[in-house]
Amino acid sequence: MKIIKKNSILIFFSILLLFSIVSCSKKVNFLTSPVVPAARGYVKVSNDKNKNYVVQIHLQDLAEVQRLQPSKQTYIVWMITDHDISKNIGQIKSSASHMSRQLKANFETVSSVKPTKIFITAEDDPSVQFPGTQVVLSTDNF
Repeated sequence: MKIIKKNSILIFFSILLLFSIVSCSKKVNFLTSPVVPAARGYVKVSNDKNKNYVVQIHLQDLAEVQRLQPSKQTYIVWMITDHDISKNIGQIKSSASHMSRQLKANFETVSSVKPTKIFITAEDDPSVQFPGTQVVLSTDNF
């Protein structure tokens, strides 16, 4: 009887731990894009062991940036912080070696600041400090 009770408690705490780990990550879908309507994807935000925010982006059917009208050079990922500041967090490579023929792309970065929204713009310069007007994909606030 003691063994069954001990195993039941162990199983309960294992399930509780699993749910707490899963609940620490948030998955948010991108909204339908007016610039690239076929593009879709999601953002997953979780915390690492140092309490930083891990931002993972998975995209499908994202057109090559040179095919946009007007043509651009790169896709830039931006986040709005919990202090309402736009921050360039990286570039999505769209060359043949980084974006597959199926037009899939993945992106991952770590931030010490909490993101509240993620969006992607098409830009001519990867080091741009402020987002341009050609927003390709965006999430709602989360």
